[in-house]
Amino acid sequence: MPLARDVAEEVAKQYGVCIQPIPLKRLDTHTGVWEIVDVPCGATLEAKCPPCAKRNRHLRMAQCREGWHLDQEPAITPDEPNEEQRWLVEFRADVQAQRDAADQAGQDTTDLDELIVGLDEEINAAGMRGNVLGRTLPKRNRSTRRRQDAPELPKRKMINSTLGRTFTSSDGKVYRPSLFVTLTLPSYGKVKDGVPVEPDTYDYARAARDALHFSKLVDRFVQNLRRVAGYDVQYFAAVEPQKRLAPHLHMAIRGTLPRAEIKQIAAATYHQVWWPAADKVVFGGNHLPVWEDGTGYLDPSTGEVLPTWDQALDQLDVDETAEPLHVIRFGVQVDVQGVLAGTPDADQCVRYLSKYLTKSLSDSLDPDHQARRDHAARLAEALRYEPCSPACSNWLRYGVQPKGAKPGMAPGQCRGKAHKPEHLGYAGRRVLVSRKWSNKTLAEHKQDRRTWVLEALGQTDQPTDPHRYVWKPVPAGDANLAPLALRLLRSVAERQRWRAHMARLQAEAGDQDPSASEGRAA
Repeated sequence: MPLARDVAEEVAKQYGVCIQPIPLKRLDTHTGVWEIVDVPCGATLEAKCPPCAKRNRHLRMAQCREGWHLDQEPAITPDEPNEEQRWLVEFRADVQAQRDAADQAGQDTTDLDELIVGLDEEINAAGMRGNVLGRTLPKRNRSTRRRQDAPELPKRKMINSTLGRTFTSSDGKVYRPSLFVTLTLPSYGKVKDGVPVEPDTYDYARAARDALHFSKLVDRFVQNLRRVAGYDVQYFAAVEPQKRLAPHLHMAIRGTLPRAEIKQIAAATYHQVWWPAADKVVFGGNHLPVWEDGTGYLDPSTGEVLPTWDQALDQLDVDETAEPLHVIRFGVQVDVQGVLAGTPDADQCVRYLSKYLTKSLSDSLDPDHQARRDHAARLAEALRYEPCSPACSNWLRYGVQPKGAKPGMAPGQCRGKAHKPEHLGYAGRRVLVSRKWSNKTLAEHKQDRRTWVLEALGQTDQPTDPHRYVWKPVPAGDANLAPLALRLLRSVAERQRWRAHMARLQAEAGDQDPSASEGRAA
């Protein structure tokens, strides 16, 4: 017989109730009343919380659909700073002046530095982007000359637009087509059913490095796309794994270009990784660098201090014969489809873009397929000692101190996202959205959906004054916190009332297609 608790959890999923809510204590400063409120966990993966993952998927679908075929330029104008934001920056200026004066006097600035870090966090929390200091370190300049093995690209004069071209038919109807593009990585060896035919000759090292730096290649593609298109191309893209476990990209692009040009851009796009050499093992096994406080990592045999990350890059800069550690390119398979707004093809592409967003990259693995598990294990082993970032502990294996080195680091033990088997080497964001895509932030899309549901239910929205409520975590063992099962049942009962009310509204309106309402209410 099924366990009643398990059935309750399944019913909660059916009604879209978060099964891992976060309890928080909320003080209403207007009434002085404390209450415990369950906040959805906001998980993006079904494995963690299917209802929250489903809501996030529907949110992304709405964002993609609203921005794909805009016919008016988005208005991206920052709000005027409010009094709180101005005060925070003024206070930040005062603390910076105190810190500079203390530094000039040779005094300890630790406390002031910690205060500045906290203020910078408050500045971002108050609704300001970036850092008040901007870029504080000089940018390393590399030659911008294109590689000789990369084809040249045409370049059009840029216009201040994000919409792309329109086409008028003979009957006067105006069409604004867009594109759906799929980009893949090159072959590393012949595969069948997602598994290498000859694993011993499959280029796992290149596959690992391509996965690690795939996000940079996508950035380069967007840069080249905008240069060739001649306008500020906007995009909504999703990164997913292929059957062979290599990442590939699905991208909705506002506006259109000839298919031949898109393929030409993909062929001419590359990214060079200018990092120190990582092909020769310097320290391995039990022969590993040792840490010395105040100095850093030393060669255990000679006691020589290993070059820091910046020193290693300086050596690379002065070496005229230096080659990039890795060059990543797209494969020859490039799929380009034209899409018109309001057509079944557009809806299908939106669903396809969001199809895998709620699944982990490793969900494509078949647990009953031994060959595929072996393939994933070999890829994970290739990633184990591959540096994933300047701060990766694997740099010690190649005789370089990682950026921000600290005691306890060891090759093969980096905790970076890319080294975890479930991420298959890709540590970037799964959803990539340009800033002028839909003229709304994701939070604004979420608020739109919330407002629609509350209006349909005849409920007024909660006050938006951010200063009305004070939030605190619920301490462990709080006697006022009901058991999780009871809180789930209460939420299910509330959802039942909502659904019954929605059903009555649909019946009164004679709605013949309730799927749209149900989709937005989800």
